[in-house]
Amino acid sequence: VAAALFLAQFVIGDYAQLMLTRIMVLAIYATGYNLLFGYTGLLSLGHAMFFATGLYAAALGTTRLGLSAPAAFLLAILLGVAVSAAIGAVALRAKGGAFMIVTLMFSQAFFLTVLYFGDYTRGDEGIVIADTVRVFQVLGHTVDLTAPTVRYNLALALLAFAIGVSYAAVRSHMGHVLIAIRENEDRTAMLGYDVARYKLLALVLSGTLSALAGATYALMFAYAGSTLASIQYSIHPLLWTLLGGAATTLGPLLGTGLMFTLVDVASGLTNAHLLVVGVTLILLVLFFPKGILGSLRQRWLGWLP
Repeated sequence: VAAALFLAQFVIGDYAQLMLTRIMVLAIYATGYNLLFGYTGLLSLGHAMFFATGLYAAALGTTRLGLSAPAAFLLAILLGVAVSAAIGAVALRAKGGAFMIVTLMFSQAFFLTVLYFGDYTRGDEGIVIADTVRVFQVLGHTVDLTAPTVRYNLALALLAFAIGVSYAAVRSHMGHVLIAIRENEDRTAMLGYDVARYKLLALVLSGTLSALAGATYALMFAYAGSTLASIQYSIHPLLWTLLGGAATTLGPLLGTGLMFTLVDVASGLTNAHLLVVGVTLILLVLFFPKGILGSLRQRWLGWLP
């Protein structure tokens, strides 16, 4: 898949390249979400908070603190670890539907905080990152994030990294325990595993990948706005994951790409594009109840990761 995406840039047009770059960045976000929802069985409606943590850390780091793009990116990842660990320590005391509600409350509080400190975050208007900040030196080489080809290949590299981390984590001892927790948390605890610690690890890893995606989005597209911290961006990764196939390695990427393509094509055909999208999603859920890749793996392709 990574090889196909790399080769695609030589045959697609400028618009398709920009769209695919955005899909790959947001697929990193969905991949992080899948670790918590798909493999651990924890439904979160607060992941926009982690995405926005990386988004605003990168944006404010470059515009307010005078950091270079790489330094702001590292700051975003560190804050992603810290915020997800702090939220996890509190939210994971709840289970099931209560966990979903607690994460939603934290995320809404974060969203309202972004609006309240509008003098710094610029609220709905958002922060625009200057092009000069997006050109920097790494090991003696100039990286220009204003160049579409550079953005595309960097997004691909980060997506490959995120998928690799997800795949390695799921195949590790920790991943087997997470799946056991998803299937039967009480029995996993009876076997002697520290369920709370493993769930916290899953949340921190998921939140950190989400923050990485947020920082990448801000630096690549030079924008950070409060819309990206709203509940809509907590529902998006859930939808993308369900569509592509929860608990599959490539499901989040497929779901993100399919949703963006569907919206793009439908909006070009009719003003009622959301109706077309909604009907299509209903049909997909009816005929692919475990998502596209999840259903294909269950029925015919058992080797799919």
